[in-house]
Amino acid sequence: MTKKGILGKKVGMTQVFDENGELIPVTVVDVTPNVVLQTKSAEADGYNAIQLGYDDKRAVLSNKPEQGHVAKAKTDPKRFIKEIRDVELGDYKVSDEIKADIFQAGDVVDVTGITKGHGYQGNVHKDGQARGPETHGSRYHRRPGSLGVIINRVTKGMKLPGRMGNKQVTIQNLEIVKADAENNVLLIKGNVPGANKSFLTIKSASRGSQK
Repeated sequence: MTKKGILGKKVGMTQVFDENGELIPVTVVDVTPNVVLQTKSAEADGYNAIQLGYDDKRAVLSNKPEQGHVAKAKTDPKRFIKEIRDVELGDYKVSDEIKADIFQAGDVVDVTGITKGHGYQGNVHKDGQARGPETHGSRYHRRPGSLGVIINRVTKGMKLPGRMGNKQVTIQNLEIVKADAENNVLLIKGNVPGANKSFLTIKSASRGSQK
């Protein structure tokens, strides 16, 4: 199954109304035209893909290899570069621009981003575990609890205090409510991973219902 995709930046959330007057919460994603920096074929690279670049940066902030790479596409260095695999290579060539109209209202997509980081957290906040008794001198209120059977080691996969968030997450089967090519904006139903101004990858849904 061929796919299509675009890179963008999370702007924030708002709400719109459909033709029936129902309120729909949406995430606004800026998709300033992406530039095709490179194409990869199954014959040469083992898989079909295009490499997209999003968000210009000054040449002084990039090194010579980066500048040489984007020079082939006759564009400025980019802050965010990702591959979209399993595309129809005949539809793209280096230096092409991909805009919001690559998707239409009703399309189903997968959105990938880096979640908000919450630093080092304990089990109660990080994993939703219940806390211990608060009275009668238990002295065991928010600690992890039993570490398992006595085998002189901690069982793999045990939920323990640690870093919360700041990891790559993909939310599948989100619906495109509106694709505004004039303003370079996608409205996606519901929430997507990451903080405002974080980078996102929007691709055709890999599973589930297709519209």
